[in-house]
Amino acid sequence: MAREAEPSRILIFGGTGYIGKHIARASVAFGHPTSIYARPAGPRTKPLNLDLRREFRSTGIRIIEGELDEHEKIVTALKQVDIVISALAYPQVPDQLKIIDAIVAAGNIKRFVPSDFGCEEDKITPLPPFEEFLEKKRKIRRATEAAGIPFTFVATNCLAAYFINVLLHPHSPHDEIVVYGDGEANAVLNYEEDVGKCTIKVANDPRACNRVVSYRPKPSIISQHQLISLWEEKTGRSFKRVYVPEEDLVKLSQTLPPPENIPVSILHSIFVKGDLMSYEIDDDDLEVSRMYPEMQLTTIDQLLNIFLTDPPEPTRAAFG
Repeated sequence: MAREAEPSRILIFGGTGYIGKHIARASVAFGHPTSIYARPAGPRTKPLNLDLRREFRSTGIRIIEGELDEHEKIVTALKQVDIVISALAYPQVPDQLKIIDAIVAAGNIKRFVPSDFGCEEDKITPLPPFEEFLEKKRKIRRATEAAGIPFTFVATNCLAAYFINVLLHPHSPHDEIVVYGDGEANAVLNYEEDVGKCTIKVANDPRACNRVVSYRPKPSIISQHQLISLWEEKTGRSFKRVYVPEEDLVKLSQTLPPPENIPVSILHSIFVKGDLMSYEIDDDDLEVSRMYPEMQLTTIDQLLNIFLTDPPEPTRAAFG
């Protein structure tokens, strides 16, 4: 009888970050020996980060403390794993070139998933501040390809809990909800826990080697108006919808200083232009709900129920 393949060993950069922690938890849940490469803890480390490290150690996750410019330390860590996933925040995206250099030096990595947790950057052209943001990610894709590293690029679209907090502000008492554009453009909102699970699955899936994988399940597709109406049904409240015209967002993208001009450009791309739904996913393309039809992914309706009982804390992405 053939032996079952041993689970791949996974190293995650940015594993204590916003999406990284969900990827790390999923990795352990799926039975993978899991390591995290993280900055050394110190007096300025946030208590929540320290709590997360304790949680991870209790579940068997190995935490390797180091900086991204410690080449030999990273190479040593890489030689002990099979798969590398980067969940570094935007300001550290260019630093992934150091990870690529270390992967080449180690010579044993079977798959690299760079920090691509958002839109499919090779298929959209947003306002200049967001375009500049995406260009940094594209450079990492092209460098990965040029280095000949086996990769999977993930287009996870919107992280749902993050954007529900941005759009609905369920933590604060209010009677108004801002609508960007006319509120009709469809976006794709995927629950962070599902993104973590899907990312571990595609990183190990031979079908996803040297491919882009989109996360676009049909139940995750929703417009602002539909989201607000669903929230009104669940809360029994009625909100006044305050519209921000497209031209106002365009002007803000031109007048706000960087990096403050990036978030408004992202809102314009997703919720006004509808960039996430601006291209077709063909039969030959990879999409997670088609690849793993057995997975029970969280619907937006179910996620709003979570917001009613145990709402995820709001956070803000780092852009500078």
